[in-house]
Amino acid sequence: MVNYKIADESLAEKGKEALYIAENKMPVTAKVIRERFSKEKPLKGITIAGCLHVTKETGNLARTLKAGGAEVYLCGSNPLSTQDDVTAALVQEGINIFAWHGNTDEEFYWCIRQCLKAKPNILIDDGADMIVTAHKEFPELIESGTILACQEETTTGVKRFKAMDKQGVLKVPLFPVNDARCKNQFDNELGTGQGVVSAIFGMHVLFAGKKVVIAGYGHCSSGMALRARGLGANVIVTEVDPIKALQAVFAGYTIKPIKETLEEADIILTATGCKHVIPPKNEVFDKLKDGIILGNLGHFDIEIPTKELYEYAKEIKPIRSDVEELLMPNGKKIYLLAKGRLANLVLSEGHPSEVMDMSFGLQSLMSEYIVKNKDKLKPGMIDVPVDIDDQVGLLKLQSMGVEIDKLTEEQYNYIHGYEEGT
Repeated sequence: MVNYKIADESLAEKGKEALYIAENKMPVTAKVIRERFSKEKPLKGITIAGCLHVTKETGNLARTLKAGGAEVYLCGSNPLSTQDDVTAALVQEGINIFAWHGNTDEEFYWCIRQCLKAKPNILIDDGADMIVTAHKEFPELIESGTILACQEETTTGVKRFKAMDKQGVLKVPLFPVNDARCKNQFDNELGTGQGVVSAIFGMHVLFAGKKVVIAGYGHCSSGMALRARGLGANVIVTEVDPIKALQAVFAGYTIKPIKETLEEADIILTATGCKHVIPPKNEVFDKLKDGIILGNLGHFDIEIPTKELYEYAKEIKPIRSDVEELLMPNGKKIYLLAKGRLANLVLSEGHPSEVMDMSFGLQSLMSEYIVKNKDKLKPGMIDVPVDIDDQVGLLKLQSMGVEIDKLTEEQYNYIHGYEEGT
């Protein structure tokens, strides 16, 4: 019996169309790996719970895990990113889902708890909320060894787990899939980079000639800076890391403290994983340019101080789907995308299927790796094996009809040795 709570079961046919579109653009996850999993059933008897953005791409990951023999549970990792048509289609295919677009904070954690009550063996998280909840509320799953290991999909979650590991409170083996090259150099940089489209969708705005502030210059933000510049914007980057700031300088961007950009910025886009990138002070809000667009592409709705903006605004008026006009006390108007949540997921369906193919190819193969190596894994952070990262990259190239060189034995020995010199 399928366990679920979703928005509208009648949307299933529309969801099947979305899954089909994504499937055709995800040959690694949805074809090569799925076909092998269907034959070999490496996940037979395993329950996997994913706290992820329930999109058409995530749906294809769930299908692949199920093809491998797993019982799959899904809940949303963001209240506004769930695609309700996709959940309806997946329920018909036997995927257990507790997710719907627009759930409250209380409902959000209820959904997580429903998945954890299924006693999963592998947790796949996006932002760390499920795994942290398991530590706090379901310690018996950890102490009994029911949870074999966990995987983290995004930068924010990895930061939280590194903090837990440093403090000695991470009690499960944790694979930071986000840190694998096939994930962060493509999903993060290209996917989030293309997220600038969410601002275009939100306000039908022309980037050419605009002053666009990109907060941060990591994998995600650097991709946004590049795409914004490609659209003709004058890009200003803000940073707290001196090395990343130098990288941005040498890439040709203007670097300024965030407070110095407020009066001139037409658009501010954040993707730092930190809180209060724009300081939550009324005198700061007063400086924001009239008509500014604010969009967050980091994980939580605290990068842009959404709560404080709402409290300070005289009036909050929805003007189109997932866009609000905030009338400030000084008469200026601010346009907030997606209630300060992930604008690229809410306004433009998230990252393209082509790059999610590599991320979810990694998640699929790492689930298999955990099952095969469950008796060897120790609590703490464990890097994704390089050979799995390379395998996903090679499969992606092969699906694109691209061939690369191979090292000869002599070349291999040279770069892995030390005796042969000048």
